[in-house]
Amino acid sequence: MEQARHYVCYSCYSPVPAGHKFCGKCGTAVENADVGPDPSYFGDMQIPGKAKLILIKGEGMDGISYHLNSTDHMAGRTEGAILFTEDKWLSPKHANFYYDDGKLMLRDEDSVNGVFLCLRGPTPVQSGAVFMAGEQVFRVEEVVPYDDSPENDGTYFFASPRRDASFRVVQILEGGGSGMVVHARENQVTIGREGGDMNFPNDPYISGRHVKVQYGREGLQLIDLDSKNGTYLRASGEQELVHGDYLFLGRQLLRVEITN
Repeated sequence: MEQARHYVCYSCYSPVPAGHKFCGKCGTAVENADVGPDPSYFGDMQIPGKAKLILIKGEGMDGISYHLNSTDHMAGRTEGAILFTEDKWLSPKHANFYYDDGKLMLRDEDSVNGVFLCLRGPTPVQSGAVFMAGEQVFRVEEVVPYDDSPENDGTYFFASPRRDASFRVVQILEGGGSGMVVHARENQVTIGREGGDMNFPNDPYISGRHVKVQYGREGLQLIDLDSKNGTYLRASGEQELVHGDYLFLGRQLLRVEITN
């Protein structure tokens, strides 16, 4: 009723547009014409210093948000506050998001498939590191020196020539088997849709030149090549999360947002 009085002329009862000080029909002044700013949207508020996880849908659109306003926030398929019951790649209890000294932390709860974090820049890796580019999953492996000695009778094993390499990259197939295996040439392996050492022309989410594994003075590094969808490294131990981080839980892509 209070709002209605601001939009009806007291003299001729004609409607008056919001913010007008005089009736357009009879010229009568309208009392309290300034109705003030629009009200704010009422919804769940994010506490300053706390974080939320935003589910990313197709084409980068934002979906549901999960506010991390408590101390621990377990995520998984069947256990915890953040559930994705239809995702068969998630363990029942998969990962925990918690605060330590004011910092948002992530801990993998011994899940089968782990949590993958988007690279923020060139990242040091060790032998055994697992990463994802597009829909492909890979493992970095140290190359063990091979035994080129002959058999007991003095015969050498006949095979393709083998070149020296500091490491190799192994494609991991569903079920855990190995797919494509490429030994490093000139201390690097490039992965993408075309023109690399490992090419996946039918993967719609991988860029032409997506990522490379490189061995140099600083050791092994994983370097994203300005790909469209990013490169994700499987997290190990406890990891600090910062504003703007992207991560995969199973097939769920989430973005971290932290208020000041």
